[in-house]
Amino acid sequence: RTKKGLSRSPVMTGNGPVMTLGGEPVVLPSAHGEALAAVKASFLFWTGSSGTRYVHTVYNLFECPPVAAANYILVKRHTDGRRTVISIGRAMHDAGSLNLAEIRLRSAQLGANEVHVHLLADDQSQSQQIEADLRGALVVA
Repeated sequence: RTKKGLSRSPVMTGNGPVMTLGGEPVVLPSAHGEALAAVKASFLFWTGSSGTRYVHTVYNLFECPPVAAANYILVKRHTDGRRTVISIGRAMHDAGSLNLAEIRLRSAQLGANEVHVHLLADDQSQSQQIEADLRGALVVA
């Protein structure tokens, strides 16, 4: 709770998140609920063959920003919501715009429409290990 009694953690309901103010529920407009859902939908965990879970930021191919050195998974998102892994790789250039150009080119060649980016590798060696771990666990179409 904050000093004014507003609960920091929203509770999700069918009408959107609910917060309490002085013990009374306060329902936020559904637009806030939609924003929270969008944030939740923009992250996905992929599990490697070691059992390690790697958090990825999910981007539509055309909304993906330039990325620094990172691991990525190219995905075909179907109209019914299913995802098919198309390719697993690493962006290795210092220039984020060059990495993005390579990701978009590869996506266009393979038919991917989503890019899942993992930015938490400490160095190139760890990035290689993450790539190998994911390749060992994920079926590439």
